Amino acid sequence: MTIKRGTIIDETIYSKELDEEIEMLVYLPANFSPLYKYSLLIAQDGKDYFQMGRLPRLADELLAEEEIENLIIVGVPYRGVQDRWEKYHPDGPKQEAYIRFLAHELVPFLDEKYPVYHVGYGRALAGDSLAATVSLMAALRYPHTFGKVIMHSPHVDENVLKAVNEAEDYKQLSLYHVIGLEETTVTRMNGEVDDFLTPNRTLHRLLDEKRFECFYDELSGGHTWKTWQPDLKRALLTMFE
Repeated sequence: MTIKRGTIIDETIYSKELDEEIEMLVYLPANFSPLYKYSLLIAQDGKDYFQMGRLPRLADELLAEEEIENLIIVGVPYRGVQDRWEKYHPDGPKQEAYIRFLAHELVPFLDEKYPVYHVGYGRALAGDSLAATVSLMAALRYPHTFGKVIMHSPHVDENVLKAVNEAEDYKQLSLYHVIGLEETTVTRMNGEVDDFLTPNRTLHRLLDEKRFECFYDELSGGHTWKTWQPDLKRALLTMFE
């Protein structure tokens, strides 16, 4: 069976919240038509998900086999290491503005331009590491805007646990959460070494106690795309079947 490939187009939106132009990658499936309705997946670390995660190719295969629902994928890249920390980290000076950008600027832009569902359960956020963290924080802040989150090895600190603990309006949220068993000594971009596994287990217990709808698994592997990429198929099947 020959699999038809979707198209990837470049989009740009000016963000008042961040006072900058945001460049994006938009994947439209091979059968794209404005007559259909599509679910929406917005990936932080967007270029990484498109290139190292090979997300468009995976979507092509699953859509061709009719294993997942119609899906448009938007990748929002970061500009550099510092920019990523400022926007994604709970202590980052731009995280609040970035979350507002997602909910108040990006979603209306995509709702107007593409035939996507205008409801929370039709929109998902995804990210790895700090990108997973900001995706979770955004969904906790705007649970009626974003109904699903795919998290690969999120950074978990007291800010994240506090946000989950204080969350009240989350019954419509659906989470996908995985962590690698070898993530006990993760070297960050700034050279510091952290244990990701233990805090992620703490997060999982808290989500379980609060009865979030959450798929959780511990993968063999470390804090790299070598671990996350093979898991993406299951993530898409779990969240978009």
